[in-house]
Amino acid sequence: MDVPNYTYLKLKMPGPCGVITISTSFQCTYEYEVECYEHTVIIVASKELATIRKEVVKEAPNPKQSAGLFEPIEGAKEVLIDPSGSKGKVVHIGTTLSSK
Repeated sequence: MDVPNYTYLKLKMPGPCGVITISTSFQCTYEYEVECYEHTVIIVASKELATIRKEVVKEAPNPKQSAGLFEPIEGAKEVLIDPSGSKGKVVHIGTTLSSK
């Protein structure tokens, strides 16, 4: 049975000739914690990647296939983005939104 003491960063355990005490510094503890976190992130990411690979379609979409043009919904109002500009860029704002 070992007894960790996180306040003093010591680990005590029974040995053949008495108590074995292992100590460390705060810097080492921090470095070990960061390393453990990085390993955990890699393990979780690899498991998620395996799951994603099972769910993703094997075929890549055809980039030359047209998806069609964007058509604004009915009841949309055109508003100039920059009224003083000459570019004529507009944004469509829906006028049929609920009051919520």
